[in-house]
Amino acid sequence: MYKVVSLFSGCGGLDLGFKKAGFDIIWANDFDKYAVESYKHNISDHIICEDINNIKPSDIPEHDLLLAGFPCQPFSMMGKELGFSDYRGTLFFKILNILKYHLDTFGSPKIIVLENVKNLQTHDNGKTFKIMKESLEELGYTVNVDTLNSADYGVPQTRNRTYVVGIKDLPGTFQFPKELPLEKTLQDLLENNVDKKYFLSDKILKTVMSTGTKNYYAKPEIDLPIARPLCATMAKMHRASQDNYVTDNGKIRRLTPRECARLQGFPDSFEIVVSDSQAYKQFGNAVTVNVSFQVANSILTFLENT
Repeated sequence: MYKVVSLFSGCGGLDLGFKKAGFDIIWANDFDKYAVESYKHNISDHIICEDINNIKPSDIPEHDLLLAGFPCQPFSMMGKELGFSDYRGTLFFKILNILKYHLDTFGSPKIIVLENVKNLQTHDNGKTFKIMKESLEELGYTVNVDTLNSADYGVPQTRNRTYVVGIKDLPGTFQFPKELPLEKTLQDLLENNVDKKYFLSDKILKTVMSTGTKNYYAKPEIDLPIARPLCATMAKMHRASQDNYVTDNGKIRRLTPRECARLQGFPDSFEIVVSDSQAYKQFGNAVTVNVSFQVANSILTFLENT
């Protein structure tokens, strides 16, 4: 069984997909104590709650494959797009340092999987990703990159993310997973008998359904069959041009944390043990489990062919 280390794991979306495919997650980290609480409760206690900058590469066990869904804010269009000038953007170089140490010490990992926002490839006119790609190639990795949408892998959510699969010293050609038909809509994932706290008051409804202010205009839409991308700040309830709202018994409400979990491919057996606000944050930041599982299967196919 291939041993996997996971950095910036969050509540475990990326890890769950690889675990489901048969990989052995032996070590993980995240600095958010609530995300770690969810991970430990649902996946394993092999995760540590610590900032990656405080972890020595030698503290990380030898592994065959490295996962890293590193922070996306420095490259996201929703943020200021500071790239490497943002502290969090420099975390990519922390990944490089870990790779360098483990390659020098153990000759592994042979495969790495990085996940980030779609905008990573075009940030700063492509210069940011060029630096990343060249840095990985200097370590001997062949870099494969693609944009995968959660809606193309069985989940009714439009969520485009950049996936990078680096392969070192292994023959063959890696292929990203083929798209799958979408057989469910957002409405298929909704809960019944939802608590009244998720329904919008008349005052909030007026703000949520507004078209914007001043020079900003966006058409409010609800009851979409394919959800908009979930985000970490869903607890704030943005306008209906950004967040997801549904009609339930003639009234409008927000999505519940369980519905958000389903939109990210988490099974109902994944227990929500944190507050609603923390759950919204975790599922908004998470990697879609369905996509992770398909990427993991593609890697297994590549390894079997190799």
